[in-house]
Amino acid sequence: MSETPEPGPALEELDTGHLVSHEDFLGAVEAVLMVTEHPVTAAELAVAVELSEHQVQALLDELKAEADGSGGGRQRGFELREVAGGWRCYSRPRYADQVSAFVLGGQTSRLSQAALETLAVVAYRQPVSRSAVAAIRGVNVDGVVRTLVTRGLLDTAGTDPATGATLYTTTGEFLERLGLDSLEELPQLSPHLPGVGDLTDTDLDEDGSGGHVSGPPAADREGPAGR
Repeated sequence: MSETPEPGPALEELDTGHLVSHEDFLGAVEAVLMVTEHPVTAAELAVAVELSEHQVQALLDELKAEADGSGGGRQRGFELREVAGGWRCYSRPRYADQVSAFVLGGQTSRLSQAALETLAVVAYRQPVSRSAVAAIRGVNVDGVVRTLVTRGLLDTAGTDPATGATLYTTTGEFLERLGLDSLEELPQLSPHLPGVGDLTDTDLDEDGSGGHVSGPPAADREGPAGR
């Protein structure tokens, strides 16, 4: 009688991240290319997938040919280009009109509630870091801030000398959308805060910004938390 084979390793013990086939490596390189925001070199990809640069170059050539529909396959809506010393995926030029329609259409869509709240915090507390905005709103705002920067409503304004964090301010486009000439024309918040007139500066803001409750906002002054 043959012996019963030993049970294999538990599923959670398997190294499911290990790349073992040619298709695995193709998929890994493709995945990195789909998320990079700048051209990535074959050397950088080689480190990520643990192959030689020569092997990665061959994979890139194969992915490029596949996207172009070589061998009778369907030509993809994107293409793989070697630019600026690296590789990156780009939408295919023949679909430029459709891509432009989508991108420009998104620019005219209404802002979400989260975007409006984030924009308001920046407007009254600028220049301000994303972490400071997140602390006020109580949620992560990284994605929302990126959206507002893309739409031209926020821009970077240097870094915080104490923390090194990137600071954000509103833009001229923001003022134009609101029909304002300057930040001084933003509405005062104190009339909208019940009982604010009965609070002392210390009650309003421990950092002393509460003294500006009745005044208009300014770029060098603390904002909503002190109003």
